[in-house]
Amino acid sequence: MSSRLVVLGSCGAWPEAGRACSGYVLEHSGFRVVIDLGYGTLTRLLSLLGSSAADGIDAVIVSHKHPDHMLDLYGLFRARWFGRPSAAIPLYAPEGVIERLKGLEEDDASAVDQVLDWRPLPAEAYELGPFRLESRSLPHWVPNAGVRLTADGLTVAYTRDTGPDIGLADLGRNADLSIVEASDTYQQEPSKPMGPQLHLTARQAGEAAAEAGSHRLLLTHFWPDNDRELSRTSAREVYRGEVLVASEGLEIVLS
Repeated sequence: MSSRLVVLGSCGAWPEAGRACSGYVLEHSGFRVVIDLGYGTLTRLLSLLGSSAADGIDAVIVSHKHPDHMLDLYGLFRARWFGRPSAAIPLYAPEGVIERLKGLEEDDASAVDQVLDWRPLPAEAYELGPFRLESRSLPHWVPNAGVRLTADGLTVAYTRDTGPDIGLADLGRNADLSIVEASDTYQQEPSKPMGPQLHLTARQAGEAAAEAGSHRLLLTHFWPDNDRELSRTSAREVYRGEVLVASEGLEIVLS
């Protein structure tokens, strides 16, 4: 069975019209992992699954508690709780994610534990279906985890939101696909001060992928209304491998 990554959402902060925020589905050897569920990703996930009750998910990974990466996790909880109660799905995430999720469930926060079996990130490596799940903390405003998923003949790395960090090279070392944010906030000059640099530019994403020796680079987490081709060009200036640009519905064949 072939492996693939499907992009559910590609925006950072909030979604452009017709798009969604961070969300991905990784499929390998019949095992399906959802990675992040930001604004607007749930309906796309349910369409992919062909199930309003979200049947067909083996595990969920959420990088951190910012809503553009996890808010639709609450919708997934409701789909599983009301749609078809069954065995809890493993949820790998920093503690802040599960706390925020339970804070959204006013009726019975304990129901979350019946739907999602939380395992903390970052942590020692987990065995996750055919994958070995490794994680590490990367700099951002809240606790969060970059992840590396390795199976026989396949490695996928996901940085999520981060500033420049030496750990990016280890996370993406020789990965078949590195999924790296390219917020390029400079393109839009946000009206609110951004504080310290805790997001990457596309050029920095390319530099990280080059240093890691990643085979392919997927740029994502674009600031709304950015010129994505400009971001691709910027990454290509420093990275010689294939540079892909995330877009909703994009399917990348991995093997």
